[in-house]
Amino acid sequence: MADKTYLAWPFFDPRHAALEQELDAWAAQNVAGMHGKDVDETCRALVRMLGEAGWLRHAIAGGGNAIDTRAICLIRETLARHNGLADFAFAMQGLGSGAISLFGSDASKERYLPRVARGEAIAAFALSEPAAGSDVAAMQCAARADGDSYVLDGEKTWISNGGIADFYVVFARTGEAPGARGISAFIVDADTPGFHIAERIDVIAPHPLARLRFDGCRIPAGQRLGDAGQGFKVAMATLDVFRTSVAAAALGFARRALDEAMRHASSRKMFGQVLSDFQLTQARLAQMATHIDSSALLTYRAAWQRDQGRKVTKEAAMAKMAATETAQQVIDAAVQMFGGLGVVSEHPVERLYREIRALRIYEGATEVQQLIIARELLREQEQEGT
Repeated sequence: MADKTYLAWPFFDPRHAALEQELDAWAAQNVAGMHGKDVDETCRALVRMLGEAGWLRHAIAGGGNAIDTRAICLIRETLARHNGLADFAFAMQGLGSGAISLFGSDASKERYLPRVARGEAIAAFALSEPAAGSDVAAMQCAARADGDSYVLDGEKTWISNGGIADFYVVFARTGEAPGARGISAFIVDADTPGFHIAERIDVIAPHPLARLRFDGCRIPAGQRLGDAGQGFKVAMATLDVFRTSVAAAALGFARRALDEAMRHASSRKMFGQVLSDFQLTQARLAQMATHIDSSALLTYRAAWQRDQGRKVTKEAAMAKMAATETAQQVIDAAVQMFGGLGVVSEHPVERLYREIRALRIYEGATEVQQLIIARELLREQEQEGT
């Protein structure tokens, strides 16, 4: 049984604890152990289930409701503890539609967000390119204005939900200024002529992933999100919400690994005693629990600060870096504790081992988070000196 004492921390309101408890019970009954061979269909089914049960509405802003970062984080942590693909399905509905929630016109919000919240439309966020991942300024995908339309040409890659999404929020160079300042964001429906799924990509923890290609893909100017040339701002504001939730997902994976390790250590007989009787095992369990709590404090500090309307660029980067790196260590320790069982295909800790690895890379690799933290520290020092 996962430790729930953190729900009493002052970062949360009573409604957050109630939300977690309700979702935990629902997830245990509906998505725990749901791992179909057809990843696309399993992901579609999970989106439908999450929408029908009302969980996806927490990832969407609209109808006068602001995004509740703490709720998103609690949902991701809880889903990740039960089923990594369920966490992915929830997260991508939020990330893929987040720019619409934050910067969309009333018409675009009305057209897309209710369907996303009901699980009737699958969303995707298309930022990365073959030569432009963390370095957004190197983006080559271009959109040229043509009358009352934009025409997109170029590629995107590593796009989650690629191949199954109904629409994509796509970032393309529009040239208002050099570097990151000359990028705009657009909504591209999957059935738009000139849009193609160029390649499906298989990774160690299977989920829908693809390379996209745009060949003279014409979209109405009304599909632009925010002002022309403000795409970098749109992307960073969206990532500031969901980068913290990546840390929460890592927490869910780590807590599940600790739970599995505790159960195993308490029952595995060795040399006339059980594994948990050994001081080496006790020391490892203590380290795992301490690292999880330290990551949780950073994660929910960032979520709380954002919900207070504060800037969280540094805090979100700290949370993402600490929680994902910690989770990798915790899960590796759990695999080691299980011995041979820990590397058996589809064993819970083996699955966690595959699922956690990508979190140290996507939405900004650990090294990028270090650069962000240092940049923010130096900026704060410069401001204090003026």
